[in-house]
Amino acid sequence: MPVSKKRKPKKAKRSTPVPSTPVQAKTKEPSPTWYVVTMFGLMALGVVFVLVRFIFQLDYLLLVFGLALIGAGFVMTTNYR
Repeated sequence: MPVSKKRKPKKAKRSTPVPSTPVQAKTKEPSPTWYVVTMFGLMALGVVFVLVRFIFQLDYLLLVFGLALIGAGFVMTTNYR
């Protein structure tokens, strides 16, 4: 059986790297106090609504409202610094 020719490896073409200047990250200031108080206040108020709904066996809309408040508090945590 004939032996096939071996392939020659291709030379890798390397481009010269472009020197990059380091980009300084913008330092963000910490969150204001009112933001933190509002964030935790929404979550606490949501928990209170959920507990009141189950303790007094009230309408399910109170549960939805409480969960919405908790969700809004968690959404606020994404901007917390």
